[in-house]
Amino acid sequence: MGKTIAITNQKGGVGKTTTSINLAACLAEAGKKILLIDLDPQGNSTSGVGGKADQNSIYEALMGRLPASACVQKTAVEGLYLIPSDIRLTGAELELVELEQREYRLKLILKSLESQYDFLFIDCPPSLGLLTLNALTAAQRVLIPIQCEYYALEGVTSLMNTVTRVKHTFNPRLDIEGILLTMLDGRTNLGLQVVDQVKKHFKSRVYATAIPRNVRLGEAPSHGLPIHLYDPRSIGADSYRRLAKEFLQRNK
Repeated sequence: MGKTIAITNQKGGVGKTTTSINLAACLAEAGKKILLIDLDPQGNSTSGVGGKADQNSIYEALMGRLPASACVQKTAVEGLYLIPSDIRLTGAELELVELEQREYRLKLILKSLESQYDFLFIDCPPSLGLLTLNALTAAQRVLIPIQCEYYALEGVTSLMNTVTRVKHTFNPRLDIEGILLTMLDGRTNLGLQVVDQVKKHFKSRVYATAIPRNVRLGEAPSHGLPIHLYDPRSIGADSYRRLAKEFLQRNK
């Protein structure tokens, strides 16, 4: 049975989608079979792995119009598969309100796919709405990227409270997979202070691997490629490969 992990932080611009794409891709490179589910209406994970936002998207599956298996696409990375997002997902939160078991829609549609993959990653929208609630109800674990900046922990308390509420109300198996420090500039005192602050707050839940600021990481999505294919020798590629290795050690 595959392990389902929601990658979320309601604060935008923290490297959530970059992590979803590149951790999934590096795990596939390491020989694992991975499914990436793009649950963000912006569809950046979809375009970032060269996927096509067509009629067979996560929106169709959530609305019960197609089985999830009909929405799965291959990507340029062997072993990495995608369920794409499209712009119609923008209105999904309003439509979900009217549906039965609205908090469990994603969990129900992924149930038939879990046995086919080693890991399933859900790239969540930057909010704590009904789509993210569906992701947290469907997942066993939550991975939280935190940007190494002054307001790093802002909003994380709200996210943790949401995780606790979901655990008590909808999904008792939910827990924290890890905290990932992103966009680290190790040359600044501020970056190092944030690292210390986050580690003091979350202790062993923080990954030893931190993702540095890297121009190539920012360029890769415009080519529809994860970083290890776009520039295999870049600092970004090396960081995500190390993260994938650490992730697998935690998930032996």
